[in-house]
Amino acid sequence: MNRYLFILFFVSIQSVCAQAPKHKKVSSPKLVIGIVVDQMRWDFLYRYQSRYSPTGGFNRLLKQGFSFDQTMIPYMPTITGCGHASIFTGTVPAIHGITGNNWWDRKEKREVYCSEDKSVQSVGSANASGQMSPKNLWVTTIGDELKLATNFSSKVVGIALKDRGSILPAGHSADAAYWFDNKSGNWITSSYYNEELPDWVQKINDQKLVDQYYQKGWSTLDPIEKYNQSTSDIHSYEAAPFGKDQKGFPYDLKRFIGQNYEAILRTPFGNTLTFEFAKAAIAAEELGRDDITDLLTLSFSSPDYIGHAFGPNSIEIEDTYIRMDQDLGLFLNDLDKKIGKGQYLVFLTADHGVAHVPGFLNQHKIPAGVFDDRVWMDSLNHFLKNKYDAFPLITKILNYQVVLNHDLLDSNKISKESVSKEAIQFLSDLPGVHRVIELEDMDELPLQQLIKTRMVNGWHPSRSGDLQILLRSGWIDGSNTGTTHGVWNPYDSHIPNLWYGWQIPKGRSSEPVEMTDIAVTLSALLQIQMPSGAIGKSLLPLMKR
Repeated sequence: MNRYLFILFFVSIQSVCAQAPKHKKVSSPKLVIGIVVDQMRWDFLYRYQSRYSPTGGFNRLLKQGFSFDQTMIPYMPTITGCGHASIFTGTVPAIHGITGNNWWDRKEKREVYCSEDKSVQSVGSANASGQMSPKNLWVTTIGDELKLATNFSSKVVGIALKDRGSILPAGHSADAAYWFDNKSGNWITSSYYNEELPDWVQKINDQKLVDQYYQKGWSTLDPIEKYNQSTSDIHSYEAAPFGKDQKGFPYDLKRFIGQNYEAILRTPFGNTLTFEFAKAAIAAEELGRDDITDLLTLSFSSPDYIGHAFGPNSIEIEDTYIRMDQDLGLFLNDLDKKIGKGQYLVFLTADHGVAHVPGFLNQHKIPAGVFDDRVWMDSLNHFLKNKYDAFPLITKILNYQVVLNHDLLDSNKISKESVSKEAIQFLSDLPGVHRVIELEDMDELPLQQLIKTRMVNGWHPSRSGDLQILLRSGWIDGSNTGTTHGVWNPYDSHIPNLWYGWQIPKGRSSEPVEMTDIAVTLSALLQIQMPSGAIGKSLLPLMKR
């Protein structure tokens, strides 16, 4: 009897298994939002954490999502175009081809802008601001792979004030990319994507939101004495982007109404403008409305403009992040209502960090200084002219790299090796210069492996220079006001890496990871192919779903 019951039970189980579906469909997020905060140092997450709302934007991601606290950029130069391309392709400039915002192209023998495309036309603008596309990007992005995986049923849209912050993340097959034309004060695109602006974009433009922000001006959100994470308000080493007569809070922006739309970039209202446009795009493009995953790439450019002008220890930057925290919180609340809690996935990172203003560091007895590439290129060219009776033997110093004038070297039968040696000696003797490296021979040099690897990852022979300048810690390539980024050091290469929403666990990891891991991880989560040049790895804590 027992044997009979066992056989009956076994047959029943087999019958049930045979009727069960063999492949269970894995759910996916309705919408992925990839957020890049231009020039956000990792430490800003915690430096201002007590000022952020407990349930607002950054704290919500930190406390309810997952943070990878040791995320580094694995290449140099750490510059905007490179960062946006690397985040969404999962690879480095040596492979995806975006070796800077601009580079000297050896084949075309001219300086090339990373997203320029003279074969397309501006849409929404009468000037050349829209002659842009992703044609200079050599590999696919996560958006391209999502389109391929869904037989082009997914929607992919890129948005940023900067054209390169919109175009490069969205990829080649994006449905749309929009950026801000600071000449007209309008959101625009190019004929690469569409022949005319959609009605919803025109309606946003007709609202003249920038003029409304100008009307209000920029005062600190809280009483200025609460900004104790920053230095005092006015310093000679800060730039004056709103005019020499405006030094310190409050900033009167009314003078710019209707005539200067570039000034909005250097205020936190550039972030607010981007959030408002993103909300309108989600509604009008119906992103996240069905079960086919869509992708929205958002880059917030204003922190970069503000940081360049005032530095990371300024009240302007602290106020910018406190305001952005509020805007981000409202944006997440809107996603909860429109898409649904747990139905969307957000990651937030940065394209690079930023150095402290050298003048600020000097005040506190920390070594720092300024290397002005324009001045030293002129001096180097005159030095070489006296040696070789040819001018100019240096075409450009760009991206911390020296570009030799190969045509002039060849026509005058001057040894490249000889000129390189003289240039290395000249530059090595300058204040603030740590090393000068001949890039084609860097494998044989006695150099710290991390620095060598980052140079290799950022270099391509057709889009890079001949000599690499390594500055000492704290030194920047710029002027006596403001600051910049671009080097291998942690202040430029340590970035936030936050994940939140659909199937993302709560947690925090201090394991070393890299910027290039982001796209690869997203590919794994969505169960699609990784981008065509990807070299990153999956962030394992997010795989334990």
